[in-house]
Amino acid sequence: MRIPILKLHDYLLVSIQWELDDQTAIQFQEDLLNKIHQTGAKGVVIDLTSIDMIDSFIAKVLGDVVSMSSLMGAKVVLTGIQPAVAITLIELGIGLNDVLTALDLEQGLEKLQAELGE
Repeated sequence: MRIPILKLHDYLLVSIQWELDDQTAIQFQEDLLNKIHQTGAKGVVIDLTSIDMIDSFIAKVLGDVVSMSSLMGAKVVLTGIQPAVAITLIELGIGLNDVLTALDLEQGLEKLQAELGE
């Protein structure tokens, strides 16, 4: 299954609604980077509210998505991070130090707009 990526003005909105397997995560990474390239999006909000647990591979892909998006000029905000996901990311040493976070999609979009001065 492909994760839908919606365009809203200069932003991309992603709401992951199911647990990710390795293949879906890699496909999502490719789809998101292609969409940033095609649209020239300045920002991406990735909502993880529905994700209860992640494994080390998915955590690495998520960290890579943030880094790669940044290299392409898009600021990323992660929203809805569940406690178990936060614990896993920290325990695995996935560096998300410069990543903006918010409790929900609405706050994430507001934070992204503020960060980009809009």
